Amino acid sequence: MLIRQGSHRNEKIDRGLAASLAAIAGALNASAFYAVGFFSANMTGNVSTLSDHLAVGQWLSALFYGGIVAAFVLGAAMSTLIVNEGRRRGMHAIYAYSILAEAMLLAILGCADLWLLAAWRVPVLVPGLAFLMGLQNAVVTRISDARVRTTHVSGMATDLGIELGIAFDILCGREPATETRHNLTKLRLHLYTIGAFLIGGILGVCIYRAVGGYLLILAATLLTAIALDAIRRAKRTSPGRSSLPSEIGL
Repeated sequence: MLIRQGSHRNEKIDRGLAASLAAIAGALNASAFYAVGFFSANMTGNVSTLSDHLAVGQWLSALFYGGIVAAFVLGAAMSTLIVNEGRRRGMHAIYAYSILAEAMLLAILGCADLWLLAAWRVPVLVPGLAFLMGLQNAVVTRISDARVRTTHVSGMATDLGIELGIAFDILCGREPATETRHNLTKLRLHLYTIGAFLIGGILGVCIYRAVGGYLLILAATLLTAIALDAIRRAKRTSPGRSSLPSEIGL
């Protein structure tokens, strides 16, 4: 899931990536909203709220929402710097190492959620999760050539609607039948992503209600397992087969 890039990926790999990371992102996003009343990955809503507070002169609240957006962008930028440096060094598993870094930071954030005073939970938890969601989304976007997004579903929902419209045209004979397989592949991927995000969100809230901040540590453990599995696969692959990170592993 975290080794092959772009055209070297297939439908099965993309679906696996979408199902696993979207479920974890959904759990984190929904549980954060349940815990503190803010979304960490919904930049559309956060920018809209930011503009609302700026319009009415609520500068402190605007600063907080601006910080959420900035943290998300910074996470994506940091992910890009890590991946670019890894690719320059020929690190086949650099995307997996990026997810591993996300897992380590998420574990620290989980400990903070458990031990920080209540007054510090919101200003630490929400921007922290926004940073990690930006990091994860940048990893997934780059490795899949933007076919997969895991931390929010606006784009996936739009793409799903587009593919449903194309499917209708194919059924009516207005589009060539040769497009059917490609259309179904995209439909399955978008449905997997949205479904995984939804189910992850439900489970995330249920688990957070039961164990609180330990949910973040559990999510970090799952991300670690996914990343280490990809790193192991990359190391098992002979470097002599290819010099390109995009052609090695699964």
